[in-house]
Amino acid sequence: MNKSIIFAVLSGCVLMLGSCAGKTEPTPANAADTTAVGLSSTVTDCEVKAGNVTFTRAYNGADTLTQVKTDGTLAMNTPMGRDFFRDPNDGILTQSTAPILLTKVDNTKPFTFSTKVTPGFTREGLYNAAAVYVLVNDTLWQKFCYEQDERGNHRIVSVRTIGTSDDNNHEVLTQPSVYLKVSSDTRTIAYYYSKDNKEWQMVRLYRNSYPKELWVGVSSQCPQKTQCNSLFQNLHLDQTQVGDFRMGS
Repeated sequence: MNKSIIFAVLSGCVLMLGSCAGKTEPTPANAADTTAVGLSSTVTDCEVKAGNVTFTRAYNGADTLTQVKTDGTLAMNTPMGRDFFRDPNDGILTQSTAPILLTKVDNTKPFTFSTKVTPGFTREGLYNAAAVYVLVNDTLWQKFCYEQDERGNHRIVSVRTIGTSDDNNHEVLTQPSVYLKVSSDTRTIAYYYSKDNKEWQMVRLYRNSYPKELWVGVSSQCPQKTQCNSLFQNLHLDQTQVGDFRMGS
């Protein structure tokens, strides 16, 4: 190839790279440093204490929608139109508006995060849910929900997102509340639910390929109509793993 042509092509590449490197995204007012969290949307510092957990980051104004009652119950009141999902079908249904409270976890050590959830189910509240999150950034996360489905049933749902989201419907339950738990031994990560906080049912288990720093948290979502006023009780986080990953205890 002619040397002058090569030089022109390389010069054009340098100019293109320089122009891209000069672009920066605006930082919202009062926003926390999101570098560690890896989130591209609005994330603010907060301090919300419930159980033995202190949530230090609020996603989509979660702290402003949350009240901690005198008995330690965390109540999150979510207006309609709030969801967190990355649609695999050309992004048509993608949303990142759900409020989430987050606390940092050292993923180089085992951990277990659990809570009793009571979602704000309503007659028209399609996909209303209370959820537990394991989150790295907008495109790498897992939510574990007690959710209302298309037939009005209340069921366990898990959504694992790596770029785009899968959507897995599990057992239908009839009680207003259920216990949710996520546990890791640093190599694997698993999700469980329980009706009585004694006998646990494993829902998903896969390799823990998340980075050293993770965020876990809770969320109340209301993708469609009315609102979703969810309760979170018995919030507990420690750096230990379950004894039996198949039994969840």
